[in-house]
Amino acid sequence: MTERVLILDFGSQVTQLIARRVRESGVYCEIWPYSVDPQRIADFAPRAIILSGGPASVTEGSSPRAPEIVFKLDVPVLGICYGQQTMMAQLGGEVQSSDHREFGRAFVDVIDECALTQGVWAKGAREQVWMSHGDRVTRLAPGFRVVGVSEGAPFAVTADDHRRFYGVQFHPEVVHTPHGAQLLRNFTHGIAGCSGDWTMASFRQAAVARIRREVGTGRVICGLSGGVDSSVAAVLIHEAIGDQLSCIFVDHGLMRQGEAEEVVATFRDRFNIRLVHRDASDTFLDALAGVTDPEQKRKTIGRLFVEVFEEEQAKLGGAEFLAQGTLYPDVIESVSVTGGPSVTIKSHHNVGGLPEGMRMRLLEPLRELFKDEVRALGRELGLPEAIVGRHPFPGPGLAIRIPGEVTREKVALLRKVDAIFLEEIRSAGLYDAIWQGFAVLLPVRTVGVMGDGRTYDHACALRAVTSTDGMTADVYPFDMGFLMRVANRIVNEVRGINRVTYDITSKPPGTIEWE
Repeated sequence: MTERVLILDFGSQVTQLIARRVRESGVYCEIWPYSVDPQRIADFAPRAIILSGGPASVTEGSSPRAPEIVFKLDVPVLGICYGQQTMMAQLGGEVQSSDHREFGRAFVDVIDECALTQGVWAKGAREQVWMSHGDRVTRLAPGFRVVGVSEGAPFAVTADDHRRFYGVQFHPEVVHTPHGAQLLRNFTHGIAGCSGDWTMASFRQAAVARIRREVGTGRVICGLSGGVDSSVAAVLIHEAIGDQLSCIFVDHGLMRQGEAEEVVATFRDRFNIRLVHRDASDTFLDALAGVTDPEQKRKTIGRLFVEVFEEEQAKLGGAEFLAQGTLYPDVIESVSVTGGPSVTIKSHHNVGGLPEGMRMRLLEPLRELFKDEVRALGRELGLPEAIVGRHPFPGPGLAIRIPGEVTREKVALLRKVDAIFLEEIRSAGLYDAIWQGFAVLLPVRTVGVMGDGRTYDHACALRAVTSTDGMTADVYPFDMGFLMRVANRIVNEVRGINRVTYDITSKPPGTIEWE
């Protein structure tokens, strides 16, 4: 992959979206922390560099700065939000705190033309963008000129065509900037000269070679859940090392209805992958008794997973690697994927929950991919659409869809509710239009009337969202008739549920899962 773009992360929550947009245009990119060794940047030999946004203020003396080598490599540089500000400050311009901050939708008046906007924004146009800044550039660095202005940013778009340095105060990587992907494509293809030849076929080839190199003659155990991520990881690893891979399916008693049987049948029979099926549901459910804190749930499940894996790998004669289907969004929501300063939202079931004394090394071949890229890789590997197109399912399973204590009774109730909801979604032909659909068992009981009697039973919430990568999500707008039909089925068919609600919260401010 000779056409490589480097993204330097200053801690923005949406840095991974920059990578997503760049990869969508067929250009391979990697995200590294801004504090990376400058020699690594030189050795990487990027065709272009993008400086991300971040939570710090350039006006603070201790705030992050881009390595000086960035501006000396004679490659195009694009600064986004904080990236633009630090570039200006480092090259001789000035940044100040603004009295007119901009958050959310804003508009840029295009007052000139440049290679970044060519064919996308016309001079004299007014274009919608998405802003998130409290500081602004107040004096341009030598060699730059202004291309666009906004109400709160007099230098919203800046260009130094000679050095091929560009800066934007807004975020082109988010969908709320309608032409943002085209602007980024102008940067990678038009300015940096990339041809866009990076595909899932090329990723597959590189990943197979990397796995073979890393594993050598070692043995790998893959935690197979049957979901998209672990399934693609297992088939990819199997292609690389064959029978050096053994998959262990741990039934923790928190799967959706019928999934345990489906996992065994699919991978044992269809793919001929070595599979150990361990029913450890009693172990997990007993350990979760009395546990109400969501972080403790995740860590308990993560710890038990590893313990079960170690027991099974000992029976198999040992293994040096534990494979997981960890993805980019898993990591960014736990700690910055690059070790940078991004703010922690929550720990993920695949990240941070493993004990320090684990005796296997982690193998995470999908760690740098987004969900849609994993699906594309799965199709490239020949996985059936029933697996590739499956809605995401968290490693802790139904445990994090039961706020509060997890009991066998609650799991049984939620499993029935969830099955009815998904069955109705499929029957309505909506499954592929929804990123993720599921039910949550609420930690409250409500009064109801059934027949001539009073009930005091559980309430549940239904959740369905649309998304492209899980980083942001909107509620799916079911018509009321659909929701009434689902609610009627649940209340009539699931004894113990007497109230059904629909969660209409987007992400942000909420997360997709409830815990």
